[in-house]
Amino acid sequence: MDFLKITDITPAQLREILAISSKLKADYAKGRAPPLLGKKTLLMLFEKNSSRTRVSFETAMAQLGGHAIFLDARASQTSRGESYYDTGAALGGMADFIMARLNSHADLEALASGSPCPVINGLTDEEHPCQILADLLTLQEKLGELKGRKLAYAGDCDNNVARSLMLGCAMMGMGVSLVGPQKAKPKAEYLKNAKAFGTNVSFTSDAASGLANSDIVYTDTWVSMGDEKEAAARLKLFAPYQVNSKLMAYAKPTAVFMHCLPAHRGEEVASEVLDGAQSIVFQQANNRLHAQKGLLVWLAGRK
Repeated sequence: MDFLKITDITPAQLREILAISSKLKADYAKGRAPPLLGKKTLLMLFEKNSSRTRVSFETAMAQLGGHAIFLDARASQTSRGESYYDTGAALGGMADFIMARLNSHADLEALASGSPCPVINGLTDEEHPCQILADLLTLQEKLGELKGRKLAYAGDCDNNVARSLMLGCAMMGMGVSLVGPQKAKPKAEYLKNAKAFGTNVSFTSDAASGLANSDIVYTDTWVSMGDEKEAAARLKLFAPYQVNSKLMAYAKPTAVFMHCLPAHRGEEVASEVLDGAQSIVFQQANNRLHAQKGLLVWLAGRK
């Protein structure tokens, strides 16, 4: 089974992965680290830069008794024209899992179609489902049951994180308010798919109404990898949606702030918020490790 999009799993399976992640985290804190993935290998294929994704997956395999191999795509045969299907067919026969962080989601799908072992999306231009596992794990730790909670996402509502996030939250029974300029409205198919889980998922350009009564305020960079040539225009477009004290005041006084990182201080988020009492961004970042462990163990159990 592959994990290319957050909706590759069901809401029940999402809860299973989060439960495994939570248990593994608690066990490790108590000094218990059984080699659940002993003698298993994770191949990590990277086209894009990474900090949290690489470290969390590599550490996860080490703590679970397995081994991770880092492969820079520029040093692989894909850089010389080998198809992603052929790469998946060849390397997937040597590894137990492949985690790929690629530019194109179509390339990830080709890799998965050739691979005999599970392929995990470490980020593509389309989605970032592993990030959302860590986000939801963090929110469960902080808020308890998530059904009925409201998350407000401010900024670029049509990037990979926003897409996976709206779907993942909807799968957990949460309401989602996407707040940003009309030019960054999420694709209709994503809104439709998120609403199909039976929760309120909406888009607005009005920050005050969009953030009202929200339990969580979330943002991401305005200039994603690949958007650098449009940086000046994007900074101007999204400026009204910077998460600062004024925007946070529209949410509940008890609201928490989240960011998938890396953050660009003074752009999508003010330092007063990122470093403030409501921020849980570093707990969120650290939970990438535990969410990745839960995912890997869950996938191994399905083979």
